[in-house]
Amino acid sequence: MTAPKPGTPVRGSATGRPIMAALDLLGRRWALRVIWELHQSGAGFRELQRRCERMSSSVLTTRLAELTDAGLVTLDGDGYHLTPLGTELVAALLPLEAWSQTWAARQA
Repeated sequence: MTAPKPGTPVRGSATGRPIMAALDLLGRRWALRVIWELHQSGAGFRELQRRCERMSSSVLTTRLAELTDAGLVTLDGDGYHLTPLGTELVAALLPLEAWSQTWAARQA
């Protein structure tokens, strides 16, 4: 399976606006979790599967293929890692992580 690409039709956008393509990719089940886990440190397939609470191997295989196709993840001899583009995505998500901590504190 290939990842959503800007400029091609994606869920929610016949034109494939870049933000819609990104939301389609990142909204897929487990995609953000895989990115977040790889942000913590690279991992081999089984380790990543364990860190993602034992998601099915077929879903993990699909997500890794999509994230690799999108240029966010790469595989080398040490396992899966974020690419520079993937690291930029995490930097964009860090304000959301900070907000979630505030939200959690206010729920207590």
